[in-house]
Amino acid sequence: MRLVVVGADGRMGRMLIRAVAQSEGCTLSAAIEREGSPALGQDAGLLAGLQPLDVPVTDDALAAFAAADGVLDFTAPAATVAFAELAAQARIVHVVGTTGLSEDDFAKLKAASYHARIVQSGNMSLGINLMAELVRRVAKALGDEFDIEIAEMHHRMKVDAPSGTALMLGEAAAEGRGVDLKTVRVSTRDGHTGARRPGDIGFATLRGGSVVGDHSVIFAGTGESLTISHHAADRGLFATGAVKAALWAHPKPPGLYTMADVLGL
Repeated sequence: MRLVVVGADGRMGRMLIRAVAQSEGCTLSAAIEREGSPALGQDAGLLAGLQPLDVPVTDDALAAFAAADGVLDFTAPAATVAFAELAAQARIVHVVGTTGLSEDDFAKLKAASYHARIVQSGNMSLGINLMAELVRRVAKALGDEFDIEIAEMHHRMKVDAPSGTALMLGEAAAEGRGVDLKTVRVSTRDGHTGARRPGDIGFATLRGGSVVGDHSVIFAGTGESLTISHHAADRGLFATGAVKAALWAHPKPPGLYTMADVLGL
């Protein structure tokens, strides 16, 4: 499978290049960066700390997509929407690990999925997606007698909050309860807020240091509580999951998929 990595000079871009180079069943066909990037013209393998791969970094995404089977994308919402349109034109796989997507962005991904095979997830790790399934089941089993709070911490450079993974876990909890997350989500508390409303799903966001990603979902009842947690020690696991998703989606029909589909959940 011929894969394109967009945002090649970013931290995740370099890890994606390494993951493709080290995985069976795929090869790096192109590496894309924005116009004017100092990485343009460099060998993608050297950029990622590997041996040369004879794949120079380019800013011509259209030509790269036309000659590929799939694209791995952990960029920014506006870029991801543009890449989704190109993926639809090329009828290829588009794996989206970008976070901070709006409802309008998701609508555009959905439109592109009529022609592309799009796998989108707030987190590409096996553990997190299993955690989301557990959260869904626990939320359904415990009901409103237990309050749900989601705590997450990431490195100081992360630009969106709550994290895409925290929101994914919140969606799982809301689905378990049969409610719309938008109607029960509480992302900030400050000052005299009054008592907690029954049924709310709260979010606490921490930022600092070089933390890759820590997530906990707390079910707090009267006299007892249950916490489901996940700790990511190496962001390379997200790159490995993205490659797995691309290989899974390659033979599938056009559509919008998630990592839960990839993992058979």
